[in-house]
Amino acid sequence: MTQTNAERDAAQIAGSPKGGLHSLWDRKLDHYPLPAARYRYLAITVLATVILYYQLYIQGAVATKIITSFGMTFTQFVVVSIVGNLLGAFASLAAGLADRWGRANLVVIGLFITGLLVLFALPHAPNTLWYIIFFAVLSIVEGMILVATPALIRDFSPQVGRAQAMGFWTMGPVLGSLVVTMVSSNTLDSHPDWRFQFYVCGIAGLVVAVIALVGLRELSPGLRDQLMVSLNERALIEARAGGLDTETALHGHWRQMMRFDIVGPAIAISLFLMFYYIAVGFFVVYFATTFGYSEARANALANWYWIANAIALIVAGVVSDKIRVRKPLMAIGTVISVIGTAIFAMLSTRPDTGYYTFALVLVVIAVGGGIAYCAWMASFTETVERHNPAATATGLAIWGWTVRITVTLALIVLTFVVPATSTLVDQGTRVSHIVAEYPEQVATASAVEPATLSALAANPRDARAGVAAVGQLMGAGLAATPREAAARLQQLSTDPIPPGDQAFLAEHAADVEQAQSDNPGQWKIWWWICVVAQILFVPFIFVLSGRWNPRRAREDALAHESMIQRELAALHHD
Repeated sequence: MTQTNAERDAAQIAGSPKGGLHSLWDRKLDHYPLPAARYRYLAITVLATVILYYQLYIQGAVATKIITSFGMTFTQFVVVSIVGNLLGAFASLAAGLADRWGRANLVVIGLFITGLLVLFALPHAPNTLWYIIFFAVLSIVEGMILVATPALIRDFSPQVGRAQAMGFWTMGPVLGSLVVTMVSSNTLDSHPDWRFQFYVCGIAGLVVAVIALVGLRELSPGLRDQLMVSLNERALIEARAGGLDTETALHGHWRQMMRFDIVGPAIAISLFLMFYYIAVGFFVVYFATTFGYSEARANALANWYWIANAIALIVAGVVSDKIRVRKPLMAIGTVISVIGTAIFAMLSTRPDTGYYTFALVLVVIAVGGGIAYCAWMASFTETVERHNPAATATGLAIWGWTVRITVTLALIVLTFVVPATSTLVDQGTRVSHIVAEYPEQVATASAVEPATLSALAANPRDARAGVAAVGQLMGAGLAATPREAAARLQQLSTDPIPPGDQAFLAEHAADVEQAQSDNPGQWKIWWWICVVAQILFVPFIFVLSGRWNPRRAREDALAHESMIQRELAALHHD
């Protein structure tokens, strides 16, 4: 019995047109879904993106605890991210095969793998090497899925409405980051073990994997390989699909995507996002080492950034689709972000900056970044479609590779620009603990010259060394009278700093003190590098597809709609 259009549409609203267990691996839709089903597929794709970024970014929320737990240096922790991004970059290139193999199964299988890695493998890694290996596998899977998900968004989103759809997809990393900071800032005090954060994240990931297994579908190649400007073209797209040679459409797809207006903007947006990626991975470390924030407080501050960014993405998507242009929003967003990032850089060396001042500046950066990035994602996918809509995943694979390679290089450069942070993370924590446990003794030992201390340690009755020590303590303002100075020396003798801690202080205290002085200035240089990177984004706005003038964009849309109506009329006449 032949299935009618009404029956077929009803099946698509309820789920896959294919039933039973068969639908768990054959996810292709042979007809473009009606709005209810289309929104459901879009929602599941966005949800998958959110959980993937939650899983990828969770380690940043407990970075200092992970470093301490595994006995890592800060540089080793950065290497974890470097290795992950490098392998994720080439996994993104491999995901270009999604144009041939499809997207949905890649997402579903990947979600189960990442959920298991976060729930079981990473929190139970026996040592640093295994942690790096598990994170590398997570990054490889993530690199593939996060090419497939924007491809799915594009497939289910005509160009009229593309900015809103991409705005929701871009909320994936933003909401993923927000979930990280919201959960961690509200649970770290009651659950200080860093593994608890991974358990929560892993369970959430497996729940979303089950949802995607049951509910996620994708368009058949004949449907997704065409350009759709508006939903009015649904019947025309379906009519063309039967006669479309999908293999021919994909012939030479890598060569078609290796163009200046695709590779150039991909590099440009990667530079623009340098501030964002360092914020994701190192905001906690930055605010802890520069301003003395706790992990919970630093994560709470980051919430301002993520919430503002999420709102900006949605508003920018609505506005861009309303006025039918992308480029002006990219330019406006970049100006706002550059101003905010420049102010943020200048605040690096102002230790008296208040919490809410930082919050306000981060909101400005987030709003500018959200406006620019949402418009860019829409314009970039439209630029890819201009060359070959069948190679959408290939174009997005180039973007994914470029972003991750840029982040890898940025992380390498970061270790050279802010070496003081490594010292503060690697040695500063223990120095702080020793100082907190023996504050008077450390102050006394710091005020007395090492040679004098050595003489007193060898002979506590050395009168000459004793007089010198008293004079040095009074000169440093730690004692008002010789009696007070003698009492301090007596305390140092009767309740001494343990030898191991003394040796650690002798070796590292001066370096830590110097690092505390250098750290703000070094981070200031890094944030200015991010400002320059954002400015470099501007020229590449001009090479992307789309108009600057809303009136001209509307004229283009009307002309295209007239052409579609003529083709539909001819189709019905035939």
